[in-house]
Amino acid sequence: DWAYKPESSPGSRQIQLWHFILELLQKEEYQGVIAWQGDYGEFVIKDPDEVARLWGIRKCKPHMNYDKLSRALRYYYNKRILHKTKGKRFTYKFNFSKVVLVNYPLGERDGCGGKWHPLPTPMQAGPRGSGPA
Repeated sequence: DWAYKPESSPGSRQIQLWHFILELLQKEEYQGVIAWQGDYGEFVIKDPDEVARLWGIRKCKPHMNYDKLSRALRYYYNKRILHKTKGKRFTYKFNFSKVVLVNYPLGERDGCGGKWHPLPTPMQAGPRGSGPA
């Protein structure tokens, strides 16, 4: 149950970034944004700004950007949850022997007051800011 903080911790049940990424990868409508590729567990972030925007919505952090998101991803390197794929931009690989996959429904309690909601919808192709907020 690594994806969620213990019930006793402040902000309990808040989703962790690695679990959010797995949620996006499971949903077909996000394949233009993030997708599995190559070796088992390897994925590429096709639209870093959009992944950051979606993560910001989920965590109620409207100023989220890819720099902040990638800093959070680097935190997982030492924990051996995932690592950067050398020589491939925006490409990472999960270490599934370290990740305990838990069957949570897609969409979960968030950091925005603990309300349950489904994943946000990816923005449609077009100029930034022209899609849903």
